[in-house]
Amino acid sequence: MFLIPFDQVFIYFLILTIIIASDTLGAFILSSVCMTLVIGIKNITQIDVSTFLLGKSMEDEHVMEALGRTRVVVRDGKVVEVGEPMIKSCPLAERFEEPVFEFTKESIRRNIENRIRKVGMFTKERVVISDRDFVPFGASEMISFGIKCNILDGAVIVCDGAGTVVTSNPLLVQGIGGRMSGLVKTTPIPEVIESIERNGGFVLDKNAALIDQVRGLELAHRLGFSRVAVTITTPDEGEAIRSKFPEVTIFATHLTGISREDAERLVKVCDLMTGCASRWVREIAGPKALLQAGSSIPVFAITERGKELVLNKIKGMDKQVLVKLQRLPYQGERQPDPLR
Repeated sequence: MFLIPFDQVFIYFLILTIIIASDTLGAFILSSVCMTLVIGIKNITQIDVSTFLLGKSMEDEHVMEALGRTRVVVRDGKVVEVGEPMIKSCPLAERFEEPVFEFTKESIRRNIENRIRKVGMFTKERVVISDRDFVPFGASEMISFGIKCNILDGAVIVCDGAGTVVTSNPLLVQGIGGRMSGLVKTTPIPEVIESIERNGGFVLDKNAALIDQVRGLELAHRLGFSRVAVTITTPDEGEAIRSKFPEVTIFATHLTGISREDAERLVKVCDLMTGCASRWVREIAGPKALLQAGSSIPVFAITERGKELVLNKIKGMDKQVLVKLQRLPYQGERQPDPLR
């Protein structure tokens, strides 16, 4: 978008005003007002011209990668763009509230629209509290359980309409993360931010809904949290976090389509990694894992800290569990198609 210095906007306006002024006194008054405004806001260097001239606020736009890492764009509560999925199908997606049996643009659109209807995702109606587990070993399920049983005392997560969020409320962790996929970009929604804060959350940047997990951890430490879990999606994030916060529990998610190199970098810094539809996570993280939870969409515990969290989650479940010594990775009969 075309940007010009803010003071120049007023200078141009001043010149135009002087030209069209009908008398000397009017020109003097109007030019004085304009120059006063220029001086008063001299510290502002740039302005979005459309915002200044038309009075528009920041565009309500949210970008998420979901269901085969498909890029989905939502504006004003409406799905306006659906990209090409990287895979054809996933057994986990078949169990969604709005099931997706084959990844097509239309089926993905319906799933995202269902999330908008049901929990107000990307809108001011966003439901941010939940005590319902959607999958046994999802990132939000594991982290919220870790807080409940005092293994963790806080979490750094990401929410649509708010960006990076710090909280010690397990219900907020699950409410935000239970239906969240890979959030790439979001813009602030005041009602969502207020709801998060009302339920014990701290938003990193309320003005821009910034997604920055390193700064989120800095905020968590300033708030006094010491046993924190953080979700990440890239090795750059993981390496920066591990070097600065060696005691943090790092859970890598949204890994479909990552390269072999990125998988190798992540396994060096993560405590837990979800397999998603990634061939390389299975091949690189699997043999190094101390424990694998799940078979179709496996979660790999790479460290003792990650292993402890998984075992405690199993201990807290009221379902039957099979325990078996097995070389990893173990792949169930059904896998995402294809692994990427």
